[in-house]
Amino acid sequence: MTLLLKLSGLIDRLNTMVGRSVYWLILLAVLVSAGNAIIRYSLNTSSNAWLEIQWYLFSAVFLLTAGYTLLRNEHIRIDVLTSGLSQRTQAWIDIFGGLFFLFPMAIMIMWLSIPIFVDSFVTGELSSDAGGLIRWPAKLLIPTGFALLVLQGASEIIKRVAFLSGHIDHYGAPAAGHHGGESE
Repeated sequence: MTLLLKLSGLIDRLNTMVGRSVYWLILLAVLVSAGNAIIRYSLNTSSNAWLEIQWYLFSAVFLLTAGYTLLRNEHIRIDVLTSGLSQRTQAWIDIFGGLFFLFPMAIMIMWLSIPIFVDSFVTGELSSDAGGLIRWPAKLLIPTGFALLVLQGASEIIKRVAFLSGHIDHYGAPAAGHHGGESE
């Protein structure tokens, strides 16, 4: 269990690093959007590339922070139904939901999006709009974002199992009497 908890910690740190880095893309998207609007209305000109950059940035924020959002327990949940249940029952519900809903959906989307990205990359697909951008970077965001989500789902399940087995309290802190590195 100690090795799995270390793996969980690595996944948590990865998604934290990605999530905190991607925050800055929101500011960049706002600046690009504002700059595009100012140029469009003051100079009466525009570029599809700038509009597509906004779309790419929004996609990056949405897709690359899905795992970080799960780590922070901020996804839409059924808390209204489970808030009165014990923490152990909630852990079981999280495990069930991860195994039977999150993993199948995220793995399927990730798996099905890889050939779409590869085809776009190999063919050098360009936007159909005049002056548009290459498309493969945006298509790479899909399998990457869902891979981060799958990894974080695995981390969350590891933490729930560790909690249920008494290795940690409250999905993160080591349980009293348990010390890292000891075999059980």
